Amino acid sequence: MDDHRAQVEELMADYRRSREQLASVQRELATVAGRASSPDGTVTATVSGRGELTALELSEVAYRRHRPEQLAELVVRTVAAAAAQAAEGTYQALSAVLPAATDPAALVAGTADLKPDEYGLDDNRAVLGQQPARRRVDDDEDNEQRESWLDSELINRRAR
Repeated sequence: MDDHRAQVEELMADYRRSREQLASVQRELATVAGRASSPDGTVTATVSGRGELTALELSEVAYRRHRPEQLAELVVRTVAAAAAQAAEGTYQALSAVLPAATDPAALVAGTADLKPDEYGLDDNRAVLGQQPARRRVDDDEDNEQRESWLDSELINRRAR
């Protein structure tokens, strides 16, 4: 009877350790965030470990330096970079408790035990929430031949 009781106590101790490890990982996941800035420093984005945009900062210069569509594209790219950084933090936190052969990115995507043909996508990037490579907008090309859209708008308002 004492052997049985000792086994139960050992199992309960293992359970408590596993539960505490899980709680620790949950606390770590709650603090994961990614932060990225655009190459010119006009846009900064912060994304939570769950992929939620939690902060977006646009410098005043951003409106003068970029046309609206260029600024929108820059915001999208910067948010994507912050999201990728947050995802990496999530993967690292999960790796501590996953078996060595488990891909944390596939686990988060819900495809850990599936092959690409089983979930109907040829490109794993789409499953992992990553955007396909986008065509880069060349800011300098258009900016050299035109004045800032904001300056033009201000000139038009003053003329009225």
